[in-house]
Amino acid sequence: MASLNFPLFKTKTPGVDQKFDITSPQGRQEYFQAKAGPEIAKLKKYLQENSFIAYLLGKKNSGKGTYAKMLAEIVDADKIVHLSIGDMVRELDGVVADPESKKDLVDFLQKNYRGYLHLDDIIKSLEGRSTKVLLPSELILALVKKQIADMPKKAIFIDGFPRSMDQISYSLFFRDLMGYRDDPDIFVMIDVPEKVIDERIKYRLICPLCQTSRNLKLLTTTKPGYDEKEDKFYLNCDNPACPGAKMVTKEGDEQGIEPIKERLKIDEELMRQAVSLYGVPKIFLRNSVPVNKASELLDDYEITPEYTYQQENGVVKVGEKPWQFKDDDEVDSYSLMPPAVVLSLIKQLVEILGI
Repeated sequence: MASLNFPLFKTKTPGVDQKFDITSPQGRQEYFQAKAGPEIAKLKKYLQENSFIAYLLGKKNSGKGTYAKMLAEIVDADKIVHLSIGDMVRELDGVVADPESKKDLVDFLQKNYRGYLHLDDIIKSLEGRSTKVLLPSELILALVKKQIADMPKKAIFIDGFPRSMDQISYSLFFRDLMGYRDDPDIFVMIDVPEKVIDERIKYRLICPLCQTSRNLKLLTTTKPGYDEKEDKFYLNCDNPACPGAKMVTKEGDEQGIEPIKERLKIDEELMRQAVSLYGVPKIFLRNSVPVNKASELLDDYEITPEYTYQQENGVVKVGEKPWQFKDDDEVDSYSLMPPAVVLSLIKQLVEILGI
């Protein structure tokens, strides 16, 4: 499938020659202050009195939550929230199972739900819900309204809505429904090549103890190992808060994007439709840069590394090089580290908000 051809963004900054460790919280803070200090200060000041609603649009596993949470980490975690519709829906299982919580939910929906399905049928479907079935858009609207009503006024990054073509039109009136009548709403569009999504999934490893996620190829730990019996390398969890364990592949991950190809097509069609909408400001984020443009646009440490492993005398040695692949247009490309994408988000956000 052809790429969306979002504009390239230059992260190289005149006068900033230092190399930052953008894999650590401290290193990220230094990186963002050096490359976007004035813009971050403007956002902090804006958020003291104002907020906005941003819809994160991107393919499954494109990094929507990662980017929103990193922006909050850098700008103001008390003023920015990432609202995952998927997480909200999954939490309903516990809500309807608890009589008191269920009663509160029903009371709220009786006052706020407007739709074609009877509320009794909605509650029954929640109690026996299959996670593969999309809930009615009208119900999602009411549930998000409840979530927002329970929190102080903040800038909200909504992840997972709109999720279908008909929901695009709902999102256009979302801020009015939420009471955010004076605040802007924004579409944040994220273009990630399918090759990147595929390898993120195929090489993903999870710690069975603390659920920390890493990637054998793209995000290693400080504790790699080698299994002689299986003749393959693995990672041990190095989360300081975890006792440590051999990380494992989630069932199905070895298939990469194959099981979600239809979902990816829908996500792309959704973005193509949203791009053509008038009246809603748009931020364009892209995770890849052509190799022949990289030296002009990026610093080397902003490129996603590829890790390789060798065993020598019982010791696993880790090699590192820029990860190069063919994008959706068969162009030799590099993938960007998340902070480089968030830098683009910060700069565009300041411009759109006019601050």
